[in-house]
Amino acid sequence: MTDLHAALLHGQWFAALPQALQQALVAQGRHLHLEAGQRLFSRGDAPSGLYAVLAGAMRVGTVDAQGKEALLVLVEAPHWFGEIALFDGQPRTHDALAEGTSTLLHVPQAGLLSLLDAHPVYWRDIALLMAHKVRLAFIALEEMSLLPAPQRLARRLLLIAEDYGETQGPRRIIHLAQEQLAAMLAISRQTANGVLKDLQARGIVRLTYGEIEIIDLDGLRQAAQST
Repeated sequence: MTDLHAALLHGQWFAALPQALQQALVAQGRHLHLEAGQRLFSRGDAPSGLYAVLAGAMRVGTVDAQGKEALLVLVEAPHWFGEIALFDGQPRTHDALAEGTSTLLHVPQAGLLSLLDAHPVYWRDIALLMAHKVRLAFIALEEMSLLPAPQRLARRLLLIAEDYGETQGPRRIIHLAQEQLAAMLAISRQTANGVLKDLQARGIVRLTYGEIEIIDLDGLRQAAQST
């Protein structure tokens, strides 16, 4: 097993794949190195395949004509992304840019489709990757409609700390600026700052530049459940 293969096994989706599919993805993949702010693809671009983040992070979202950003997610290692266009062959739905210096594994579209044509049973494994994200998207839409900003923010912090269910064990340090968190939740930076300051006053988080440290994970869970 290569170091790359072993690193990807930290992700639950990849770890659950049949070993032959794991090996095929690694064998077909090629490394991409992006500098901070470098664009991987834009909304409307043709499908280009599947990607895994090996180091750094990718911003997935869009910016309107007035410069307002809708940030969906920061994709970090060892998450995979790009599967929607693999299914429907349609143009990319969002922009993807490197948050910092980042390294990706890119499995090109043509080779991946040939693999899936030869082994149609693998489509279910790819579908599970997309289904997990669809489930999270439905939850986020429901929370946006029904929950107040403090509870939504606490829930999103908890999701990020738990790596969206992709890896085992919560992490304590979240590399995320307040304006990015606000953009994810479609709230103002001032609102996000006020909620975070309240969580800090309660000893649940500690705020530093570009980072949020979770001090009391149980307290964050309680904040996420409170009404």
